[in-house]
Amino acid sequence: WRNFFLGSELTRGPWPLRRLDIARMKETADRELRRMGITLDDLEQPVGTLSGGQRQCVAIARAVHFGARVLILDEPTAALGVKQSGVVLKYIAAARERGLGVVFITHNPHHAYLVGDHFGVLRLGTLELSAARGDITLEQLTDHMAGGAELATLKHELSQVRGVELDALPEDLGDTFPEGTT
Repeated sequence: WRNFFLGSELTRGPWPLRRLDIARMKETADRELRRMGITLDDLEQPVGTLSGGQRQCVAIARAVHFGARVLILDEPTAALGVKQSGVVLKYIAAARERGLGVVFITHNPHHAYLVGDHFGVLRLGTLELSAARGDITLEQLTDHMAGGAELATLKHELSQVRGVELDALPEDLGDTFPEGTT
């Protein structure tokens, strides 16, 4: 509840005797978190002890409560495990369903495709792709995000340097070469 109201604390009483309205802040934080489907066992728990997914969810619920109309989320799932990422993606979708605009910045095409309605891919500050969900497949989105033509050029260059044919080079270049080779 402290983090939820940080900088926007509720108070009660006349000015020189004004004090924090802790009970109302706890009730409001709990209600708003539950509206987003977030249930925390202990509202007194410091936000630093929450999981990464729970922290992201508290931030989303806070923004919704205080009237944000647009959420800009920069890599909110980057340092999270699979389960925590799923929880955050669920709350991103819930925020979108509540009418908020969501700009979700990610390097993970699977996460983007799960919650996105429209996709934009930037490369060196230039918009390389702008497509509605119905106009692009996950595979096409992945190809654009992975570099598409740049990846094909890299495969060709690597085949010349190594002297081997790398047409079937997988997307994850790290799995291609034996450990200890470059």
